[in-house]
Amino acid sequence: MAASKCTRLTGALTGQLLDSVDNVLFDCDGVIWRGDQAIPGAPEVINSLKKQGKRVFFVTNNSTKTRKMYADKLNKLGFDATEDEVFGTAYCSAMYLKNECKIQGKVYLIGSNAMRQELEAVGIRQVGVGPDPISGVQIDWANVPLDQEVQAVLVGFDEHFSYMKLNRALQYLYNPDCQFVGTNTDTRLPLEGGKAVPGTGCLLKAVETAAQRQAQVVGKPSNFMFECVASRFGLDPERCLMVGDRLDTDIMLGSNCGLKTLLTLTGVSTVADAEANQKSGCPHRQRMVPNYYIDSIGDLLPALQAEKSVFT
Repeated sequence: MAASKCTRLTGALTGQLLDSVDNVLFDCDGVIWRGDQAIPGAPEVINSLKKQGKRVFFVTNNSTKTRKMYADKLNKLGFDATEDEVFGTAYCSAMYLKNECKIQGKVYLIGSNAMRQELEAVGIRQVGVGPDPISGVQIDWANVPLDQEVQAVLVGFDEHFSYMKLNRALQYLYNPDCQFVGTNTDTRLPLEGGKAVPGTGCLLKAVETAAQRQAQVVGKPSNFMFECVASRFGLDPERCLMVGDRLDTDIMLGSNCGLKTLLTLTGVSTVADAEANQKSGCPHRQRMVPNYYIDSIGDLLPALQAEKSVFT
């Protein structure tokens, strides 16, 4: 399938691409749904891929939902999906702390209740979820009470982020043996109408700046996100396709891990963004150029239906 990068996926080329892969990894928001509405044709695409023997996985940097919550949403929107096929950063960070860091004690968690649940599901105890109990109290900032069993600081999306949480994280991270993990570095969460809100990357950068340490990031574009899926299901990178709407996370992940990449134009990034990266001459930016692009994931449906008719 020799083709220049950033090629529009149409006609026979679509069938050739699908024939060349056994596994398809999808980002979620902006790719298969927007908010609480499925992208037109997306459920049919996912379900057709599975009926034709492809393995499908859902990989997201959102740390505010458990795998079960995602599976429930997928099924509600008409997707044939199971909890085991979902890989969010709440789950992947728990797996990283368990398998890579070998955490035996507790985790100081700047994050969501979903992250707490995923940590507890793998036997890791945590402290920190919710508003800090002494935020706003006049105390000696450098001598806040700390849990001596904490062996790691984990930073994800936290609507209760505060100066006290930032300070606690710093106090824990003074210990060089304390592990430091972040879910992802997305700085903005896009909303409908061109608006956005601050993302996890803003919180993580604040903790990194205070602690003067860099976190190990587990979400896209970190290789760990793909390795989490690949190690469990025995995936061959050369037979995998990464489908996403963001060049700096989805497409970069695919490039980093040797996957074929497909950009959909229903989310954040544009063809103009990809072409600018391609022309930049910068090796880093060129890893953010997809092999192919498509207007919407629903545009894959004709090729899948043609493939189905061959066997019926």
